Amino acid sequence: MVSDAPEVKPAARRSNYQITAQIVELAPVSPYCVWCDYAQTERFKPGMNSKSPANQAPSSGLQVALQHAASLLMKDPLMAEQQALEILKKIPSELNAMQLLGTAQRLTNRADSALKLLNQVVKKAPDFALAQQELGLTLLVLGQGKDATRTLRKAVELDAKLPRAWKALGDLLAVGGDEEASQQAYQQHLALTAGHPTLVLAANCLYTGKLAKVEQLCRSYLKEHPTDVSAIRMLADVGIRLSQLEDAQSLLERCLELAPDYHMARNNYAQVLFKRQQYDAALQQLKILIDVEPNNPSHHVLEASILVRIGKYDEAIEIYNWVLSRYPAQAKIHLSHGHALKTVGRQAEAIIAYRTSMSLQPKLGEAYWSLANLKTFSFEAQEISAMRAHVKDASIAAEDYSQLCFALGKSLEDRKEFAESFDCYLKGNASRSKAARWDPEEHHLRCQNMIKFFNQEFLASVKGQGCPLPDPIFVVGLPRAGSTLLEQILASHSQVEGTMELPDVISIARRLNGKKRKSDKSLYPAVLREHSAVQLAELGQEYLDRTRIQRTNLPYFIDKMPNNFVHIGLIHLILPNAKIIDARRHPLACCFSGFKQYFASGQNFTYGLEDIGRYYRDYVELMDHWDQVLPGRVLRIQYEEVVADTEGQVRRILEYCRLPFEAACLEFHNTKRAVRTASSEQVRQPIYSSGVDQWRNYRPFLEPLIDALDHVLDRYPI
Repeated sequence: MVSDAPEVKPAARRSNYQITAQIVELAPVSPYCVWCDYAQTERFKPGMNSKSPANQAPSSGLQVALQHAASLLMKDPLMAEQQALEILKKIPSELNAMQLLGTAQRLTNRADSALKLLNQVVKKAPDFALAQQELGLTLLVLGQGKDATRTLRKAVELDAKLPRAWKALGDLLAVGGDEEASQQAYQQHLALTAGHPTLVLAANCLYTGKLAKVEQLCRSYLKEHPTDVSAIRMLADVGIRLSQLEDAQSLLERCLELAPDYHMARNNYAQVLFKRQQYDAALQQLKILIDVEPNNPSHHVLEASILVRIGKYDEAIEIYNWVLSRYPAQAKIHLSHGHALKTVGRQAEAIIAYRTSMSLQPKLGEAYWSLANLKTFSFEAQEISAMRAHVKDASIAAEDYSQLCFALGKSLEDRKEFAESFDCYLKGNASRSKAARWDPEEHHLRCQNMIKFFNQEFLASVKGQGCPLPDPIFVVGLPRAGSTLLEQILASHSQVEGTMELPDVISIARRLNGKKRKSDKSLYPAVLREHSAVQLAELGQEYLDRTRIQRTNLPYFIDKMPNNFVHIGLIHLILPNAKIIDARRHPLACCFSGFKQYFASGQNFTYGLEDIGRYYRDYVELMDHWDQVLPGRVLRIQYEEVVADTEGQVRRILEYCRLPFEAACLEFHNTKRAVRTASSEQVRQPIYSSGVDQWRNYRPFLEPLIDALDHVLDRYPI
């Protein structure tokens, strides 16, 4: 929502922006000047066009009075209110004055009074576009999101040149999860507030996805106008869309240096910081935004997302409760609320949240999949019928389709209808693989490069280097191999903290590879030869610093990012005293469990039986290499052995981690903590053996997987 804060004076904001804000004279056209985030104007023509009450033709004296009230709104809304009241004393039915009075009341925190007044205005003049906008903004302040969205849509239908309406509409649509419509609304706002024809053209190119053209236009324009924050923010938007987040961050920092009150840029900045895992900094930016725009739901939703990422689930749940109390019809927010509730073990409430999401958006695949992903949940017959109908709907979005296929596959598996269940899994994976492309040869070469580079000679040359702190316990392997179970066991120990699948090792490796484009040659891991002992220690300390936000004061913590098995060489170099546990499971059980899992992001290798089989084969070969060049460095824990002899394997794990035995590790299912993975509900139960051989129900369909695994199955007889 664009700030209407009365304490921000136009002159000060004009100075901050270092751009010229043109205030067009009201009489006789009667423009209504509103200082928004681009220091632009919005206009209304009282009694003179179809966008305002047509039955009123104000005299020149009335026009001057309305102009005076409008000019006072952003500088002193109380004085604007007095001016509007004076007009209404003389002309009680003057709708423009009533609209101005309602706006002044909203700006002085009397939204209830504003609502009554503005409802009267739009009832008498339903085609009064600016009054519809002000009513929508008032409804937004009051938390009536559904009505606010409807009213703001009405406003821009009446008059498409209302930037504040477009901006507020964009915020509401973003909160509701309609990213495409939200971006369209923001685009309209941008085009209206850009000012210069070059920037208007750039805004239109941004809307149509012509990012190279946008960059060209903005860079050319900024040579002549280097302090134009609209152009700088637009250029940053290009960087965000191209995942050039470091460049986008620098541009947005320059934007806010020039214009500290540019709230849309600050929101973009907070999002970039979030994406770059700079969570503390992102929260600081959101605090600034929320202080100025306390009723903007998009700020609160982003804040909750960050709190979830750093493990502050109770705080996030409180925020979701607040947002939903004001905007209850937001299906995607109910989903996020459900995810947070599930993670802290409040399953019954999570189910209610997911089902509420389904009722609001019946074809929302993520709601069905979230229920299926509880693993311990069973769908009702009518829900299964609904899923069957939805997957046959040709109009359904691809992502919803794939999630529904996975959910339906799980529900049919529970009913032992394995042939149809597999068909659903197959269709869901086929749909998902179109969006989540995977190159198995590229991954194979990456693993081979690790094997070639991290030889015994090189590892001997760097022995004893790196950061000596022993804090991390890495759990690596494949998804669905039992890593969450091992984490839960370890996190039940008084000295160990469970965190999540931390992205920090992968982020460091990505930075080391130095690639700007996909076609560039990777410098990693060869670049490590150039690192001194001091630099390796700094990388280890960087990892510990980056992950500090996920921790309390316990001496050890778990990083269970499974894909870190590729980077064991890097971990060994920068954190030589960290512990590394390989969570392994029978390849057919592990691979098929991954195949029937919908992953929100990453793990793209799981969407084809042949791909996941090749991936497992590469994983085993690379782990064999680490065993050879770093003997004893990695502890291998076989899932089936944990099921068969839980205490014996728990004692092995604790002995390897140099931790004293604690009985709580055997009672891991009683440990109260946040669990963020698909196994969250399973690890809150005692160990059971029924899941060990579930893959056998699908044995007739797994030949492509068996062929891809090849010689690996020699170690694991079928």
